[in-house]
This record gives sequence, structure tokens and C-alpha cells, in this order.
Amino acid sequence: MLFQSSLQHFRFSLLTLFFSLFILNSNAQNLVSVTYLGAKTQGQILSQFNNLPFIQYGARYYRIAYTTHDVQGVQDTATGLIAVPDNPSRKYPRLVYQHGTAGSRNGVPSLNYDGGEGQVGLLFAGLGYVAFLPDYLGLGLTSRGFHPYVHAASEAWAALDMLRAGDQFCQQLQVSVNNQLFITGYSQGGHGAMALHRAIEKDPLNEFTVTAAAPLSGPYSISGVMRNLILTDTVYYYPAYIPNTALSYQTAYGNLFTQVNEMFREPYATLIQSFYEGNITLSALNDDLIDALIANEGASRPYRMMQPDYVSAVLANPQHPVNIALADNDTYNNWLPEAPMRILYCMADDQVPFMNSIVARDTLTAIGAPDFQAQDVLPTGDHGDCYVPAMTGTLFFFLGFQQIGTVDTGEEQTTGSLSVSPSPANDAVTIEIPVRGHLRVVDMEGRLVLERAVEAGRETLQAGSFAPGMYAVLLGSSSGTRMGRLLVGRQ
Repeated sequence: MLFQSSLQHFRFSLLTLFFSLFILNSNAQNLVSVTYLGAKTQGQILSQFNNLPFIQYGARYYRIAYTTHDVQGVQDTATGLIAVPDNPSRKYPRLVYQHGTAGSRNGVPSLNYDGGEGQVGLLFAGLGYVAFLPDYLGLGLTSRGFHPYVHAASEAWAALDMLRAGDQFCQQLQVSVNNQLFITGYSQGGHGAMALHRAIEKDPLNEFTVTAAAPLSGPYSISGVMRNLILTDTVYYYPAYIPNTALSYQTAYGNLFTQVNEMFREPYATLIQSFYEGNITLSALNDDLIDALIANEGASRPYRMMQPDYVSAVLANPQHPVNIALADNDTYNNWLPEAPMRILYCMADDQVPFMNSIVARDTLTAIGAPDFQAQDVLPTGDHGDCYVPAMTGTLFFFLGFQQIGTVDTGEEQTTGSLSVSPSPANDAVTIEIPVRGHLRVVDMEGRLVLERAVEAGRETLQAGSFAPGMYAVLLGSSSGTRMGRLLVGRQ
């Protein structure tokens, strides 16, 4: 996967430097502490991410702690990772990346910033964003209690409170940001990204404005697609997601059950209770449940973990607390997205069924979302395979909107559009070159397939020499970067 290429590269020693510690009271600021974690040069980030040609900056990265509230409304302290481009003369957009399912409390960006999903923060900082990666509630070093997994409201407010604390962080460290805000995330983070996008656009105070959003391979249809997966006798090799969701919604709503064995049969209930008490990780629970299901049921069929009477009650009563909780966490309902939005997914996804994206697509298309598309970026890709093309497609999409300003002048340099026609194409392609610069063509895996210096005028490429697929066409010049898209071989 894209962010895993760094495991053999140089790593800075963990440096801990607390810049601030605020005494909390009813009127306290949101930022509690800032811990400096390290830095990487542009060259190191390029090496880490296979010389992806979009990377223009080095990065500094920090763990912050900030005040938020838990699902009962009680004040809590959450953590997250912030990665900052290393050029202080520029003014950058902000970007929120919502992470995927954590296998343990420590499996979060602020604790895995150079060897796990937190590396995405370095990537986005290298691309010219101030990147915010929340750890979520119940995860990381400081947040209390059980993590409210795929709980849309808390995924959104944990990120919003981090953005608010981030304003203080930027002031304190003299990091300049503009008004642009991009949102993305993968898997659980796709669900969290859509939840955050919706929360911001439904906020009557208009505190933030989303520039563009790209939720990726997320379980958006909790009450539809995911419910059908849970309540049918399907072989599924991620059974731990089901009790994790049940325990989450019991934590958030308090009315699904009083004891785990009301919902789950033995021997599964004992394993699930051990996970809830923090004795085993989610990854270990998944392995244990698969072994128990194969031993007792002949195959990993998670439906058979559940009490038959409980399932019957859920199926018979649309107002059952389970059905209400599931519906409350669908992320595409009661909302017309205003900002440009792309849902990227893979049809062969083995963890998050692709129909989540189709249901969200059909719902948002039917209500007239103005700039919205859903795309299967790798039809044969499973959940792991889908990450790279989905993330690469997101980079291309965001580049068309990104603006980077200059602190002294306030002038914004737009990563503007580049005219490429025709597209789709199989033969000659014409590119309108407005200024002298450097032309690059990059495929969906981030690989450079063509590079040349160009003068203002028209440039011709032979699309027939490229493999079928989507490409980014980039023109770098002294006035910024322009980008066009080229689709080859599909009519």
C-alpha cells in the first residue's frame, strides 16, 4: 500500500517537547498540549512515497491533545496528529484525514505517524496541506472509555473540535492557513469523512466551509447494506466488526442490551466481553471469533454468533433500538452536499461491501447533489488493494481546487485546470499550455509515465502509447501547478 513503503527508511527518534499546557475550566481553550514528534525533508518524503511527483515540501509533525466531549456529553481529552509543510512563507489549506478501523487503542495516527496510517499526514503535508488526523474518542493516549465505532456524530465532533484546537495550534506555532478545507478518509474513515462533511454543511453557524470531500470505501449504509450483512447467514471474515459496532451503539445510546449475552450466544459472548473489558485487541477478537465460528458452525458465519430471539425481535420491529441506532448512523441521509464530492470504492471489496457506495451514490444523485460522482477505481481490488487507487484519485481530485498563498502578499496560487482534449482518447491528445513549464503525466498508482519541458502553446501527446486508465496531466511553472485529467482507452 502507498503509505507502507516507508518501513525500511530512516526514522527520526521520538522527540517530546510540550509547547503548551492549558488549565481547563468552563471557558478554557480547546488546545491542551502540543508534542513535537519529528520532521522529514522533501527528499525523505519523496523516497517514502515512491517519488510521487506532487510532493513539494518537507514536513514537521506533532501530536496534540485537545478538549472535546464523550458520548454522554462529559468533557474528555482527545488526541490527534497534525503534519505541517516546512515552508513558513506559505499559506496552506487545511485537510482532515479520518483513519480506518484501529485494531487497538494504540493503533491511531498520533502514535503511528511514521510506520502506520499516520504516514498519510506526512504525505499531505508534503503536498502542501496542514493535515489533521484525529484519533477519535476512546482511542489514543488520553481519551476515556470504549471507542464509539462507526458512530457518525462523534466521528464528526472529534474532528471539528480538533480543527478548533488547530486554530490555536496554528497561531501558537505561526503556521499560516487559508479558508480552504478538504476532507477524506478510508474505510471507517470514509464513514467518518462523510459524517464530518455533513455536520459542517448542516451547521447553521457556518463555522467552516468544505472545499471538496472524498470519502473512500466506507460503510455509509449502516442500516441497509451493513444490516443485511449482519442479519444474513453469509460467510464473512471480519466478524469482530459486528460486536464492535454493537458495543459502540450500546455505549452511545444505552438501550441495546444490559448484558452482552442478551445479543450474542456462547462461546462468542465471553470473547466479546473480554474485548469490551480491554483484555484483548480487536484484531485478536477477530481471530478468536473466526476460530470459534469454524469450530462450532463449520464456517465464519457471523450471523450465528447472535441470539435467535434477539435477531427475530430486530427483524419484526422497525422501531427496535438496534434499527434506530443503525439508521442514526447512515451518513448520506437528510443532507444535500454543497461542496464537490467524490466517493471512490472497489467492487471486489471484501470488508466493506461496495453496495455502501452505490446506495450513497443513488441517494445523493436522486436529490440532485450538484458536483458529485462515485467511481469504482479498481473493480478487482479487495479492501487492501483499493487504498492506493482511491487515495491517488483523491490527490488528483483535490489538486484541482488547492490554493497555496504567500504569507507576505496574501496572494493565492491556484492549482488550476489544464485543458486536455479529447478525453477519453485513444490517439492524439492536445494540451493547451498557457505558460512555459514542466509537463508530467502520472497514472492512478502515482507513477510518472511522461516528463518533458514545454513552452507556451499547444502540446500533443500520443494516448495510444499509454495503458488504458486514468491519468493526471500536470504543468508546473513559476505561477503554480495546473492539472488536467486524461482517460485513455474507454469510450
